[in-house]
Amino acid sequence: MEVDLPYLSLERNRHGKEVVYVRRNGRRIRIHQNKKPGTKEFLGAYMDALQRLSPAGPPRCAPARQPWPVSTLGWLGTKYFASDEFQALDPKSQCNRRHVLEACFEEPYKDDDPKKMGLCPLSALTAQGVKRLRDLKKDKPGAANNRRKYLSSMFGWSIEQTPPLMKSNPARDVRRIKYATEGFHTWTPDEFAQYETRHPLGTEGHLALGLLMYTDTRRGDMVTLGRQHIRDGVLRFVPSKGERQTKTKVMSEKPWLPILARIVAASPCGDLTFLVTEYGKPFTAAGFGNWFRDRCNEAGLPQCTAHGLRKMGASRLAENGATEHELMAVFDWKTLGQARV
Repeated sequence: MEVDLPYLSLERNRHGKEVVYVRRNGRRIRIHQNKKPGTKEFLGAYMDALQRLSPAGPPRCAPARQPWPVSTLGWLGTKYFASDEFQALDPKSQCNRRHVLEACFEEPYKDDDPKKMGLCPLSALTAQGVKRLRDLKKDKPGAANNRRKYLSSMFGWSIEQTPPLMKSNPARDVRRIKYATEGFHTWTPDEFAQYETRHPLGTEGHLALGLLMYTDTRRGDMVTLGRQHIRDGVLRFVPSKGERQTKTKVMSEKPWLPILARIVAASPCGDLTFLVTEYGKPFTAAGFGNWFRDRCNEAGLPQCTAHGLRKMGASRLAENGATEHELMAVFDWKTLGQARV
C-alpha cells in the first residue's frame, strides 16, 4: 500500500499486519483499517489526526476539574499550576506532573470517607496524609515516589510565596519507597556487533548507532545534530534537557571522532540533520525512539534501546578510568550523582 501523504507512517505491528499512523511532534495517532486509503473517511481521519497533532506540541493540560475551596489541597494545586515555577517546566513535564497531582486530589479523603482529598484543608494536611497518598500506589513504587516528589515540590513552592500558603512541608517527613530496578538494559559488546552485522556501514541504522555511541548524546539532542554543529573537529550544541530551567544556555562540546566522521561520510544524510525520516524530515525524539526500536528488533535485539546504548558508553568510559567530572562533561550531566552511579 502506498503512503504518500505527509506525516503518514506505514508500519508492521507485532502480528505482522500493516498499520498506518500519523506521526507528528513526537506523537502518533493510528488510522484504523476500516478507513481505506483514498476514501473520504480516510482523508477525514487523516485531517483530524493532523489537527490533534498540531505544531503547538504536546497537548495542553486541561483546566482544573473543579473549583476547589480556598486553602484546600486542590486549591493549592490550582495556584501551583498557574505559577511561574510550574510554567517553566517543559510541556510534557507539566502534563505528567499535573496528572499525578490531580490524581492525588481525586483520591478519597480517608478509607471510610468518600470526600475527595482535594477538599482537605491545608491546615489539616499531615505527613501521614501524604504517606497515605503515596501508599495508595505502593504496588507501583516508581509512581508512589513520584506522588511524594511532586507533592513535596508543590509544598516547597507554597512556603516560598509571600505570604506563605503553607507553614511547613509535610512531604519532607515521608520517605521514598525503596525498590530494586535494573532500568534500561545496558548493551553488551556482542549485542553491539550483532546490530552492526544486521545494519552495516552505509545504512541509516548504522548511522543512528554511530551517532548515539560516538556522541554520547541523549536521543532528543542526537536527532537535532547536523553538519552545522561541527567546526574544527569539535561538535557543539546546547543540550535540551533542563534548558527551560536555566537562565543561560550551556554549550556542550565533544570531539568529532574520526570513526564517526567515516560513518557519516558513508551514510545517507539530510541537509540540516544527519538522520531524517522517510519523508526527508528531522526525527522527533519519540519518533526516533520508535524507529530505532524497529531497527533493534530487526537485529534480534528486542531488549536493547537507545538509552541502553548510552549506558554502555558511560560504563565503558568509567571502566577505562574516566573521572566523575570527565563523565559529566561527556554525557552532559549537571551533578556528580549520576556519574557516581
